[in-house]
Amino acid sequence: MRMSHFTKIAGLALVAALAAALPGRSAAPSRIDDLCAVFDQKAGWFEDWKHAAERTERKRGVPVSVLMATLRKESGFQHNAKPPRTWLLGFIPWKRVSTAYGYSQAIDATWAQYQRETGNESADRTDFADAVDFVGWYHAKTTKAFGVAADDAYNLYLAYYFGWGGYERGDWKEKPSLQAYAREAEQTARDYASQLKSCDRQV
Repeated sequence: MRMSHFTKIAGLALVAALAAALPGRSAAPSRIDDLCAVFDQKAGWFEDWKHAAERTERKRGVPVSVLMATLRKESGFQHNAKPPRTWLLGFIPWKRVSTAYGYSQAIDATWAQYQRETGNESADRTDFADAVDFVGWYHAKTTKAFGVAADDAYNLYLAYYFGWGGYERGDWKEKPSLQAYAREAEQTARDYASQLKSCDRQV
């Protein structure tokens, strides 16, 4: 028996709705400066964001507040975030400025390295649990390579933004605007750490 056109459309709509409802890929939270509100809004099917972030903290040794501040700064918790396009001749949309994508804004090469080193070949940049673990993995490697404290959101963010090579070279030292950007990430981590103490949800 052939499926009617209406049935096909209804089925596709249901699949899309179910996919959007998954906690890893749903719409960005509306109150991203309040970590408790973020976690409350993203408590959903299978596993909520708070549990995923706390698991990464236990696994990687990086505080939840730093992990979440990094993601907030990078993508505003939008699962499909991308950098802007460049413009050809000033008016033709052209290539994007980098391959950064997803919650963590990880570029292709670094995401592939994460997949290889962790054995998580199916990791997806649009899945929150994978993205937060990527951030924890990246920050943990920074602490090991450069002796940066796991709760030093300022230097961890600089290394995240510039890459390990750029951080080691000190590329950030002549860029006060980006230092200020990292300070914003640091302040967000501090705010998040304070807010976490009053969150009602527990592990």
